[in-house]
Amino acid sequence: MADTPWLTIVGIGEDGAAGLSASAKAALADADVVSGATRHLALLPRLTGEVVPWPVPFDAGIPGLLGHRGRKTVMLVSGDPFWFGAGTSITRHLDAFEWIAHPVPSTFALAAARLGWPLDDTACLGLHAAPLARLRRHIAPTRHALVLVRDGEAVAALARYLTDLGFGGSRLHILEALGGPRERVREMTAAGRAFGDIAHPVAVGIAFAGTGAVLPQASGLPDAWFEHDGQITKRPIRALTLSALAPKPGETLWDIGAGSGSIGIEWLLAHPSTQATAFEADPVRAARIQGNAAALGADRLRIVEGRALDVLEGQAEPDAIFIGGGLSDALLERLWSERGPGTRLIANAVTLESEALLIRWQGMKGGTLMRIDLSEAVPLGTRRGWRASYPVMHWSVVL
Repeated sequence: MADTPWLTIVGIGEDGAAGLSASAKAALADADVVSGATRHLALLPRLTGEVVPWPVPFDAGIPGLLGHRGRKTVMLVSGDPFWFGAGTSITRHLDAFEWIAHPVPSTFALAAARLGWPLDDTACLGLHAAPLARLRRHIAPTRHALVLVRDGEAVAALARYLTDLGFGGSRLHILEALGGPRERVREMTAAGRAFGDIAHPVAVGIAFAGTGAVLPQASGLPDAWFEHDGQITKRPIRALTLSALAPKPGETLWDIGAGSGSIGIEWLLAHPSTQATAFEADPVRAARIQGNAAALGADRLRIVEGRALDVLEGQAEPDAIFIGGGLSDALLERLWSERGPGTRLIANAVTLESEALLIRWQGMKGGTLMRIDLSEAVPLGTRRGWRASYPVMHWSVVL
């Protein structure tokens, strides 16, 4: 196949053709096919090529676009195609020589220019189709965020979300149709009355303020951040366990016997590119894990119901495995025989039977074995004394 790109991805702003580079304008003038959202097509003068409106939902238009291979094709997208844009949704189906892109300033760049906020110190999120809880880890007084949202109703939902968390005093800068003749910038507080005439496309600049709880950034969140029935890796043990699991960007975790999901959730909070699957046999706990993940913005957590031995097959290959429940010889044998070399395995045990199992396996396979005893100061009559928790045996090994 020739190395000449057949597809040109053109970023377009609210200023239409006036904001396009000479190269982008030339591609449009020479195109056999131009495809894009109806809103984007309306921003351009009459086109000479075939015009194909992009369907909804977005993915429905990909097969049709790929069917134009061999024709000079332009795809119109918003702003910078590769910053919360549609670019990667297309290019993942293409070889590198098949496409070229011409971006214009992103909505984030335009918003920062209006508000005077440094992009390198401002959280930038696309929340068109993502849950508002993705914002949770960024919410702290005096911090800023720029978010892209779907419409005016989404702005109202965002304001309610912040207010419910105790951040109703946050200032919301409503940024509509930035860069074009319809541009409008207004302000409101999250707890105030929402505007009823917000126009699409819309972004929101948030200056956080309030007295709500701020999500800590270190491993070992307080237990109160998780709903649980007692089946939770307690905070000090969880911090040690996550340190041993050592999440790295792009890695995948298996959390076996997930309980409240705390280990898998904190793994996901470590970096936005991490992935995790929680295995839980109890459907009530599985539902609770889902709620915890949603509340903390860890909606990437996959939850698989069932006994681990019955449901491990076909799951994404892990870089690290944590066993918090369901520990058995059969499970360890299965993991050891089927997982690739270099996989990190961490197992915690409380019962004598599980301790004996870990002692035996550590003797056969090596790794680090620790016994962790924790005591907490509690009232004892008119004085205080130490109340001991069950000791935890912790095994860390590389398969």
